[in-house]
Amino acid sequence: MIDVIVVGGGPTGLMLAIELRLQGVRVVVLERLAEPTPESRGQGLHVRSVEMMDQRGLLDRFLAEGRKFRIGGFFGHIHKPWPETMDTAHDYGLSVEQPVTERLLGAYAAELGAEVRRGREVAGLDQDEDGVSVELADGTRLRSRYLVGCDGGRSTVRRRLGVAFPGEPSRVDTLLAELSLAEDPATVEEVVALVRRTELRFGAVPRGEGLYRVIVPAPGVAEDRADGPTLEEFRQQLRAVAGTDFGAHSPRWLSRFGDATRQAEHYRVGRAFLAGDAAHIHPPTGGQGLNLGIQDAYNLGWKLAAAVHGRAPEGLLDSYHAERHPVGARVLANTRAQMTLLGSEPGAVALRELLSTLMDFEEVNRYMTEMVFGVGVRYDFGEGPELLGRRLRDVRLKSGRLYERMHDGRALLLDATGGALSATGWAGRVDHVTDLAEDFDAPGALLRPDGYVAWLGEDQRTLDAALTRWFGPATA
Repeated sequence: MIDVIVVGGGPTGLMLAIELRLQGVRVVVLERLAEPTPESRGQGLHVRSVEMMDQRGLLDRFLAEGRKFRIGGFFGHIHKPWPETMDTAHDYGLSVEQPVTERLLGAYAAELGAEVRRGREVAGLDQDEDGVSVELADGTRLRSRYLVGCDGGRSTVRRRLGVAFPGEPSRVDTLLAELSLAEDPATVEEVVALVRRTELRFGAVPRGEGLYRVIVPAPGVAEDRADGPTLEEFRQQLRAVAGTDFGAHSPRWLSRFGDATRQAEHYRVGRAFLAGDAAHIHPPTGGQGLNLGIQDAYNLGWKLAAAVHGRAPEGLLDSYHAERHPVGARVLANTRAQMTLLGSEPGAVALRELLSTLMDFEEVNRYMTEMVFGVGVRYDFGEGPELLGRRLRDVRLKSGRLYERMHDGRALLLDATGGALSATGWAGRVDHVTDLAEDFDAPGALLRPDGYVAWLGEDQRTLDAALTRWFGPATA
Protein backbone atom coordinates (compact mmCIF):
# COMPACT_ATOMS: atom_id res chain seq x y z
CA MET A 1 0.00 0.00 0.00
CA ILE A 2 1.48 3.33 -1.13
CA ASP A 3 0.60 6.29 1.09
CA VAL A 4 -0.04 8.78 -1.74
CA ILE A 5 0.03 8.44 -5.52
CA VAL A 6 0.57 11.71 -7.36
CA VAL A 7 -0.48 11.61 -11.01
CA GLY A 8 1.60 14.09 -13.00
CA GLY A 9 5.27 14.96 -12.65
CA GLY A 10 5.15 18.66 -13.49
CA PRO A 11 5.92 21.47 -11.02
CA THR A 12 2.69 20.93 -9.07
CA GLY A 13 3.15 17.19 -8.65
CA LEU A 14 6.83 17.50 -7.74
CA MET A 15 6.15 20.25 -5.18
CA LEU A 16 3.52 18.04 -3.61
CA ALA A 17 5.94 15.11 -3.50
CA ILE A 18 8.45 17.30 -1.66
CA GLU A 19 5.89 18.39 0.92
CA LEU A 20 4.78 14.82 1.53
CA ARG A 21 8.30 13.46 1.89
CA LEU A 22 9.20 16.19 4.40
CA GLN A 23 6.45 14.69 6.53
CA GLY A 24 7.67 11.11 6.09
CA VAL A 25 4.93 10.04 3.68
CA ARG A 26 5.67 7.38 1.06
CA VAL A 27 4.81 8.95 -2.29
CA VAL A 28 4.95 7.64 -5.86
CA VAL A 29 4.70 10.09 -8.77
CA LEU A 30 3.31 8.68 -12.02
CA GLU A 31 4.31 10.71 -15.09
CA ARG A 32 2.94 9.91 -18.56
CA LEU A 33 5.98 11.27 -20.44
CA ALA A 34 9.02 9.03 -20.65
CA GLU A 35 11.37 12.03 -20.70
CA PRO A 36 11.07 15.63 -19.45
CA THR A 37 9.67 18.01 -22.05
CA PRO A 38 11.80 20.96 -23.23
CA GLU A 39 8.65 23.04 -23.66
CA SER A 40 8.55 26.05 -21.34
CA ARG A 41 5.22 27.78 -20.86
CA GLY A 42 5.88 28.83 -17.27
CA GLN A 43 8.51 31.55 -17.24
CA GLY A 44 9.25 32.11 -13.60
CA LEU A 45 8.40 32.24 -9.92
CA HIS A 46 6.28 34.99 -8.42
CA VAL A 47 6.91 36.54 -5.02
CA ARG A 48 4.90 33.98 -3.03
CA SER A 49 6.57 31.08 -4.83
CA VAL A 50 10.00 32.59 -4.16
CA GLU A 51 9.06 32.70 -0.47
CA MET A 52 8.03 29.05 -0.59
CA MET A 53 11.35 28.00 -2.06
CA ASP A 54 13.16 29.90 0.68
CA GLN A 55 11.04 28.23 3.34
CA ARG A 56 12.04 24.82 2.04
CA GLY A 57 15.74 25.63 1.61
CA LEU A 58 15.55 25.59 -2.19
CA LEU A 59 15.95 29.26 -3.01
CA ASP A 60 19.72 29.21 -3.49
CA ARG A 61 19.33 26.51 -6.14
CA PHE A 62 16.83 28.64 -8.03
CA LEU A 63 18.86 31.82 -7.68
CA ALA A 64 21.84 30.02 -9.22
CA GLU A 65 19.78 29.17 -12.33
CA GLY A 66 17.41 32.16 -12.60
CA ARG A 67 17.44 35.92 -12.79
CA LYS A 68 15.76 38.33 -10.41
CA PHE A 69 13.43 40.93 -11.88
CA ARG A 70 11.60 43.95 -10.52
CA ILE A 71 9.69 45.18 -13.55
CA GLY A 72 6.01 46.01 -13.75
CA GLY A 73 3.60 45.18 -16.56
CA PHE A 74 2.28 41.92 -15.16
CA PHE A 75 -1.35 42.97 -15.27
CA GLY A 76 -2.52 43.14 -18.87
CA HIS A 77 0.94 44.25 -20.06
CA ILE A 78 0.32 47.70 -18.56
CA HIS A 79 3.85 48.82 -17.76
CA LYS A 80 4.25 50.58 -14.43
CA PRO A 81 7.13 50.77 -11.94
CA TRP A 82 7.57 47.90 -9.51
CA PRO A 83 5.54 48.77 -6.37
CA GLU A 84 7.73 49.72 -3.44
CA THR A 85 5.54 48.59 -0.54
CA MET A 86 4.61 44.94 -1.16
CA ASP A 87 4.18 42.84 1.98
CA THR A 88 7.22 40.62 1.51
CA ALA A 89 10.87 40.43 2.42
CA HIS A 90 11.50 38.86 -1.02
CA ASP A 91 10.68 41.87 -3.13
CA TYR A 92 11.32 40.39 -6.58
CA GLY A 93 10.23 37.80 -9.08
CA LEU A 94 12.56 35.15 -10.46
CA SER A 95 12.85 34.44 -14.17
CA VAL A 96 13.49 30.72 -14.59
CA GLU A 97 12.38 28.36 -17.36
CA GLN A 98 9.80 25.70 -16.52
CA PRO A 99 12.11 22.76 -17.43
CA VAL A 100 14.65 24.16 -14.96
CA THR A 101 11.97 24.45 -12.27
CA GLU A 102 10.95 20.85 -12.88
CA ARG A 103 14.57 19.68 -12.79
CA LEU A 104 15.31 21.43 -9.49
CA LEU A 105 12.10 20.27 -7.81
CA GLY A 106 12.56 16.76 -9.16
CA ALA A 107 16.12 16.56 -7.86
CA TYR A 108 15.07 17.63 -4.36
CA ALA A 109 12.09 15.27 -4.35
CA ALA A 110 14.47 12.42 -5.22
CA GLU A 111 16.89 13.47 -2.47
CA LEU A 112 14.03 13.22 0.00
CA GLY A 113 13.11 9.74 -1.22
CA ALA A 114 10.17 10.37 -3.54
CA GLU A 115 9.79 7.79 -6.31
CA VAL A 116 9.08 9.19 -9.79
CA ARG A 117 8.02 6.61 -12.38
CA ARG A 118 8.14 7.94 -15.94
CA GLY A 119 6.30 6.52 -18.91
CA ARG A 120 3.40 5.54 -16.66
CA GLU A 121 0.00 6.64 -17.97
CA VAL A 122 -3.08 6.30 -15.77
CA ALA A 123 -6.00 4.66 -17.57
CA GLY A 124 -8.50 4.22 -14.76
CA LEU A 125 -9.11 4.47 -11.03
CA ASP A 126 -11.68 3.65 -8.40
CA GLN A 127 -11.81 4.18 -4.67
CA ASP A 128 -13.41 2.76 -1.56
CA GLU A 129 -13.37 3.73 2.11
CA ASP A 130 -9.84 2.33 2.57
CA GLY A 131 -7.97 3.61 -0.47
CA VAL A 132 -7.67 4.23 -4.20
CA SER A 133 -6.91 1.63 -6.88
CA VAL A 134 -5.15 2.82 -10.03
CA GLU A 135 -4.91 1.02 -13.36
CA LEU A 136 -2.10 2.00 -15.72
CA ALA A 137 -2.25 1.84 -19.51
CA ASP A 138 0.04 -1.21 -19.49
CA GLY A 139 -2.36 -3.10 -17.22
CA THR A 140 -0.38 -2.60 -14.01
CA ARG A 141 -2.50 -1.93 -10.91
CA LEU A 142 -1.41 0.10 -7.88
CA ARG A 143 -3.07 0.78 -4.55
CA SER A 144 -2.70 3.87 -2.35
CA ARG A 145 -4.37 5.43 0.64
CA TYR A 146 -4.82 8.74 -1.19
CA LEU A 147 -4.38 10.03 -4.75
CA VAL A 148 -3.84 13.53 -6.16
CA GLY A 149 -4.39 14.41 -9.82
CA CYS A 150 -1.79 16.93 -10.97
CA ASP A 151 -2.12 15.79 -14.57
CA GLY A 152 -3.00 19.01 -16.40
CA GLY A 153 -5.99 20.61 -18.05
CA ARG A 154 -7.07 17.40 -19.81
CA SER A 155 -6.79 15.52 -16.51
CA THR A 156 -7.59 11.83 -16.66
CA VAL A 157 -8.03 11.82 -12.88
CA ARG A 158 -10.65 14.57 -13.01
CA ARG A 159 -12.60 12.79 -15.73
CA ARG A 160 -12.45 9.44 -13.93
CA LEU A 161 -13.69 11.07 -10.76
CA GLY A 162 -16.62 12.56 -12.66
CA VAL A 163 -15.86 16.09 -11.47
CA ALA A 164 -17.56 18.78 -13.53
CA PHE A 165 -15.27 21.37 -15.15
CA PRO A 166 -17.55 24.33 -15.92
CA GLY A 167 -16.41 27.57 -17.51
CA GLU A 168 -15.94 29.19 -20.89
CA PRO A 169 -14.34 27.60 -23.99
CA SER A 170 -11.55 29.30 -25.88
CA ARG A 171 -12.47 32.31 -27.96
CA VAL A 172 -8.96 32.81 -29.33
CA ASP A 173 -5.88 30.64 -29.75
CA THR A 174 -2.22 31.63 -29.60
CA LEU A 175 0.87 29.98 -31.07
CA LEU A 176 4.03 29.76 -29.01
CA ALA A 177 7.46 28.47 -29.97
CA GLU A 178 11.14 28.57 -29.22
CA LEU A 179 13.02 28.71 -32.52
CA SER A 180 15.78 30.45 -34.43
CA LEU A 181 15.26 33.61 -36.49
CA ALA A 182 17.58 34.39 -39.39
CA GLU A 183 16.56 38.07 -39.48
CA ASP A 184 18.84 40.75 -38.07
CA PRO A 185 18.02 41.30 -34.34
CA ALA A 186 17.57 45.05 -34.83
CA THR A 187 14.99 44.42 -37.54
CA VAL A 188 13.17 41.87 -35.36
CA GLU A 189 13.00 44.40 -32.52
CA GLU A 190 11.72 47.13 -34.84
CA VAL A 191 8.98 44.96 -36.35
CA VAL A 192 7.86 43.66 -32.94
CA ALA A 193 7.57 47.21 -31.58
CA LEU A 194 5.50 48.25 -34.59
CA VAL A 195 3.13 45.26 -34.45
CA ARG A 196 2.61 45.57 -30.69
CA ARG A 197 1.10 49.02 -31.11
CA THR A 198 -2.11 47.25 -32.06
CA GLU A 199 -1.54 43.54 -31.27
CA LEU A 200 -0.43 42.89 -27.70
CA ARG A 201 -0.52 39.11 -28.09
CA PHE A 202 2.53 39.27 -30.36
CA GLY A 203 6.16 39.18 -29.31
CA ALA A 204 9.64 37.82 -29.92
CA VAL A 205 12.01 37.64 -26.94
CA PRO A 206 15.68 36.91 -27.73
CA ARG A 207 17.33 33.96 -25.99
CA GLY A 208 20.79 34.44 -27.45
CA GLU A 209 22.62 33.05 -30.50
CA GLY A 210 19.68 33.72 -32.80
CA LEU A 211 17.18 31.82 -30.63
CA TYR A 212 13.83 33.49 -29.77
CA ARG A 213 10.69 32.77 -27.79
CA VAL A 214 7.97 33.84 -30.24
CA ILE A 215 4.27 34.30 -29.57
CA VAL A 216 1.70 35.11 -32.26
CA PRO A 217 -2.14 35.06 -32.44
CA ALA A 218 -3.53 31.98 -34.17
CA PRO A 219 -5.91 32.28 -37.13
CA GLY A 220 -8.70 30.39 -35.33
CA VAL A 221 -9.59 28.08 -32.46
CA ALA A 222 -8.31 24.52 -32.78
CA GLU A 223 -10.66 21.64 -32.04
CA ASP A 224 -7.79 19.55 -30.69
CA ARG A 225 -4.94 21.37 -29.00
CA ALA A 226 -3.02 18.21 -28.21
CA ASP A 227 -0.90 18.53 -31.36
CA GLY A 228 1.09 21.73 -31.78
CA PRO A 229 1.37 23.66 -35.04
CA THR A 230 3.87 22.80 -37.76
CA LEU A 231 6.75 25.12 -38.52
CA GLU A 232 5.09 26.13 -41.79
CA GLU A 233 1.85 27.00 -39.99
CA PHE A 234 3.84 29.11 -37.54
CA ARG A 235 5.70 30.92 -40.34
CA GLN A 236 2.48 31.52 -42.24
CA GLN A 237 0.88 33.17 -39.23
CA LEU A 238 3.96 35.31 -38.62
CA ARG A 239 3.67 36.60 -42.18
CA ALA A 240 -0.05 37.29 -41.70
CA VAL A 241 0.44 39.28 -38.50
CA ALA A 242 3.90 40.84 -38.89
CA GLY A 243 4.36 40.83 -42.66
CA THR A 244 7.45 38.63 -42.32
CA ASP A 245 8.38 35.24 -40.89
CA PHE A 246 11.83 36.55 -39.84
CA GLY A 247 13.39 33.50 -41.49
CA ALA A 248 12.10 31.27 -38.68
CA HIS A 249 13.75 27.84 -38.59
CA SER A 250 15.01 25.03 -36.36
CA PRO A 251 12.27 25.03 -33.69
CA ARG A 252 13.10 23.50 -30.34
CA TRP A 253 9.38 23.15 -29.72
CA LEU A 254 6.07 24.54 -31.00
CA SER A 255 2.74 24.65 -29.19
CA ARG A 256 -0.66 26.27 -29.13
CA PHE A 257 -2.86 27.36 -26.24
CA GLY A 258 -6.28 28.92 -25.82
CA ASP A 259 -7.94 31.33 -23.43
CA ALA A 260 -10.47 28.92 -21.93
CA THR A 261 -11.31 29.46 -18.28
CA ARG A 262 -12.60 26.44 -16.38
CA GLN A 263 -12.54 25.32 -12.76
CA ALA A 264 -13.30 21.99 -11.14
CA GLU A 265 -16.46 22.10 -9.04
CA HIS A 266 -14.76 20.03 -6.34
CA TYR A 267 -11.07 19.76 -5.47
CA ARG A 268 -11.76 16.70 -3.33
CA VAL A 269 -13.74 13.53 -3.98
CA GLY A 270 -13.31 11.12 -1.08
CA ARG A 271 -9.66 10.06 -1.01
CA ALA A 272 -8.80 11.76 -4.30
CA PHE A 273 -7.83 15.40 -4.88
CA LEU A 274 -7.13 17.75 -7.80
CA ALA A 275 -4.37 20.36 -7.97
CA GLY A 276 -2.79 22.64 -10.55
CA ASP A 277 -4.20 22.68 -14.08
CA ALA A 278 -6.25 19.58 -13.28
CA ALA A 279 -8.28 21.85 -10.98
CA HIS A 280 -8.26 25.07 -13.03
CA ILE A 281 -7.26 26.36 -16.46
CA HIS A 282 -7.05 29.97 -17.58
CA PRO A 283 -5.16 32.19 -20.01
CA PRO A 284 -1.44 32.56 -19.22
CA THR A 285 -1.66 36.34 -18.76
CA GLY A 286 0.45 37.37 -15.79
CA GLY A 287 2.29 34.03 -15.70
CA GLN A 288 0.07 32.72 -12.89
CA GLY A 289 -0.55 29.09 -13.85
CA LEU A 290 2.64 27.41 -12.64
CA ASN A 291 2.66 29.49 -9.46
CA LEU A 292 -0.99 28.79 -8.68
CA GLY A 293 -0.36 25.06 -9.06
CA ILE A 294 2.66 24.78 -6.78
CA GLN A 295 0.84 26.91 -4.20
CA ASP A 296 -2.05 24.41 -4.36
CA ALA A 297 0.47 21.69 -3.58
CA TYR A 298 1.96 23.70 -0.71
CA ASN A 299 -1.48 24.02 0.84
CA LEU A 300 -2.43 20.36 0.41
CA GLY A 301 0.80 18.55 1.27
CA TRP A 302 0.95 18.97 5.05
CA LYS A 303 -2.79 18.33 5.41
CA LEU A 304 -2.62 15.10 3.44
CA ALA A 305 0.40 14.00 5.47
CA ALA A 306 -1.53 14.57 8.70
CA ALA A 307 -4.29 12.30 7.38
CA VAL A 308 -1.80 9.59 6.41
CA HIS A 309 -0.33 9.69 9.92
CA GLY A 310 -3.80 9.52 11.46
CA ARG A 311 -3.68 12.89 13.18
CA ALA A 312 -5.72 15.10 10.86
CA PRO A 313 -8.49 16.87 12.80
CA GLU A 314 -12.01 16.84 11.42
CA GLY A 315 -12.39 19.13 8.42
CA LEU A 316 -8.66 19.52 7.71
CA LEU A 317 -8.77 17.77 4.32
CA ASP A 318 -11.90 19.68 3.34
CA SER A 319 -10.11 22.95 4.11
CA TYR A 320 -8.01 22.39 0.97
CA HIS A 321 -11.01 23.02 -1.28
CA ALA A 322 -12.39 25.73 1.02
CA GLU A 323 -9.13 27.70 0.86
CA ARG A 324 -7.83 27.06 -2.65
CA HIS A 325 -11.03 27.05 -4.72
CA PRO A 326 -11.71 30.78 -4.07
CA VAL A 327 -8.09 31.59 -4.89
CA GLY A 328 -8.38 29.76 -8.20
CA ALA A 329 -11.67 31.53 -8.97
CA ARG A 330 -10.02 34.91 -8.43
CA VAL A 331 -7.19 34.00 -10.80
CA LEU A 332 -9.70 32.95 -13.46
CA ALA A 333 -11.46 36.29 -13.02
CA ASN A 334 -8.33 38.41 -13.31
CA THR A 335 -7.08 36.54 -16.38
CA ARG A 336 -10.46 37.06 -18.07
CA ALA A 337 -10.12 40.78 -17.36
CA GLN A 338 -6.57 40.84 -18.71
CA MET A 339 -7.60 39.13 -21.95
CA THR A 340 -10.19 41.86 -22.45
CA LEU A 341 -7.51 44.51 -21.92
CA LEU A 342 -5.36 42.89 -24.62
CA GLY A 343 -8.06 43.41 -27.25
CA SER A 344 -7.77 45.99 -30.04
CA GLU A 345 -11.42 47.07 -30.26
CA PRO A 346 -12.24 50.66 -29.14
CA GLY A 347 -13.87 49.61 -25.86
CA ALA A 348 -10.86 47.53 -24.79
CA VAL A 349 -8.46 50.34 -25.73
CA ALA A 350 -10.48 52.87 -23.71
CA LEU A 351 -10.64 50.52 -20.71
CA ARG A 352 -6.90 49.93 -20.90
CA GLU A 353 -6.21 53.67 -20.92
CA LEU A 354 -8.46 54.17 -17.90
CA LEU A 355 -6.84 51.36 -15.89
CA SER A 356 -3.37 52.61 -16.84
CA THR A 357 -4.25 56.00 -15.38
CA LEU A 358 -5.56 54.43 -12.18
CA MET A 359 -2.38 52.37 -11.80
CA ASP A 360 -0.38 55.59 -11.60
CA PHE A 361 -1.60 55.60 -7.99
CA GLU A 362 0.84 53.54 -5.92
CA GLU A 363 -1.94 51.82 -3.95
CA VAL A 364 -3.66 50.64 -7.13
CA ASN A 365 -0.41 49.51 -8.71
CA ARG A 366 0.51 47.57 -5.57
CA TYR A 367 -2.95 45.99 -5.34
CA MET A 368 -2.87 44.78 -8.96
CA THR A 369 0.67 43.42 -8.65
CA GLU A 370 -0.04 41.67 -5.36
CA MET A 371 -3.12 40.10 -6.91
CA VAL A 372 -1.10 38.55 -9.75
CA PHE A 373 1.85 37.59 -7.52
CA GLY A 374 -0.29 35.90 -4.86
CA VAL A 375 0.72 38.32 -2.13
CA GLY A 376 -2.87 39.45 -1.62
CA VAL A 377 -4.20 35.97 -0.69
CA ARG A 378 -5.96 35.80 2.67
CA TYR A 379 -7.76 32.68 3.88
CA ASP A 380 -10.91 32.99 5.96
CA PHE A 381 -9.94 31.83 9.44
CA GLY A 382 -12.71 33.80 11.14
CA GLU A 383 -12.69 37.14 12.92
CA GLY A 384 -9.34 38.50 14.01
CA PRO A 385 -6.45 40.84 13.21
CA GLU A 386 -5.63 41.69 9.60
CA LEU A 387 -2.65 39.32 9.64
CA LEU A 388 -4.80 36.30 10.53
CA GLY A 389 -5.14 34.10 7.44
CA ARG A 390 -2.22 35.74 5.65
CA ARG A 391 1.31 34.52 5.10
CA LEU A 392 3.94 36.00 7.37
CA ARG A 393 6.90 37.63 5.68
CA ASP A 394 10.40 36.46 6.56
CA VAL A 395 11.29 38.16 9.88
CA ARG A 396 14.53 38.44 11.82
CA LEU A 397 15.33 36.13 14.68
CA LYS A 398 18.14 36.66 17.14
CA SER A 399 19.94 33.80 15.42
CA GLY A 400 19.08 33.91 11.74
CA ARG A 401 15.81 34.22 9.83
CA LEU A 402 12.31 32.84 10.25
CA TYR A 403 12.25 31.03 6.90
CA GLU A 404 15.45 29.17 7.81
CA ARG A 405 13.46 27.53 10.62
CA MET A 406 10.84 26.19 8.17
CA HIS A 407 12.99 23.92 6.01
CA ASP A 408 11.64 20.75 7.64
CA GLY A 409 7.99 21.59 6.95
CA ARG A 410 6.77 21.80 10.56
CA ALA A 411 4.49 24.44 12.02
CA LEU A 412 5.93 27.16 14.27
CA LEU A 413 4.74 28.86 17.43
CA LEU A 414 6.38 32.29 17.49
CA ASP A 415 6.52 33.38 21.11
CA ALA A 416 7.52 36.91 22.08
CA THR A 417 6.05 36.63 25.60
CA GLY A 418 9.22 35.40 27.24
CA GLY A 419 7.99 31.81 27.34
CA ALA A 420 4.44 32.27 28.62
CA LEU A 421 3.03 30.31 25.67
CA SER A 422 3.34 26.57 25.13
CA ALA A 423 2.82 23.95 22.41
CA THR A 424 4.09 21.04 24.49
CA GLY A 425 1.18 18.74 23.65
CA TRP A 426 1.96 19.11 19.95
CA ALA A 427 5.69 18.34 20.07
CA GLY A 428 6.94 16.96 16.79
CA ARG A 429 4.24 18.83 14.89
CA VAL A 430 4.88 22.38 16.11
CA ASP A 431 8.25 23.94 16.93
CA HIS A 432 8.40 26.61 19.66
CA VAL A 433 10.46 29.65 18.61
CA THR A 434 11.31 32.22 21.29
CA ASP A 435 14.37 34.03 19.91
CA LEU A 436 12.38 36.68 18.05
CA ALA A 437 13.96 39.99 17.20
CA GLU A 438 12.65 43.12 18.87
CA ASP A 439 10.79 44.27 15.74
CA PHE A 440 8.25 41.42 15.89
CA ASP A 441 5.03 43.28 16.71
CA ALA A 442 2.77 40.49 18.11
CA PRO A 443 3.01 38.64 21.44
CA GLY A 444 2.49 35.31 19.75
CA ALA A 445 1.68 33.80 16.36
CA LEU A 446 0.98 30.26 15.16
CA LEU A 447 2.26 29.52 11.65
CA ARG A 448 0.99 26.52 9.71
CA PRO A 449 3.58 24.56 7.71
CA ASP A 450 2.57 26.56 4.60
CA GLY A 451 3.45 29.82 6.36
CA TYR A 452 -0.06 31.14 6.95
CA VAL A 453 -0.89 32.73 10.31
CA ALA A 454 -3.46 30.52 12.05
CA TRP A 455 -3.57 32.36 15.40
CA LEU A 456 -2.40 35.62 16.97
CA GLY A 457 -2.41 36.71 20.60
CA GLU A 458 -1.14 35.79 24.05
CA ASP A 459 -3.97 33.72 25.53
CA GLN A 460 -3.03 30.07 26.00
CA ARG A 461 -6.66 28.94 25.92
CA THR A 462 -7.30 30.31 22.42
CA LEU A 463 -3.88 29.05 21.33
CA ASP A 464 -4.79 25.52 22.45
CA ALA A 465 -8.01 25.77 20.45
CA ALA A 466 -6.08 26.83 17.32
CA LEU A 467 -3.51 24.06 17.79
CA THR A 468 -6.31 21.49 18.12
CA ARG A 469 -8.16 22.90 15.09
CA TRP A 470 -5.16 22.59 12.78
CA PHE A 471 -3.05 19.81 14.26
CA GLY A 472 -5.44 17.59 16.18
CA PRO A 473 -5.67 16.85 19.93
CA ALA A 474 -2.68 17.25 22.18
CA THR A 475 -0.74 14.12 23.11
CA ALA A 476 1.02 13.28 26.34
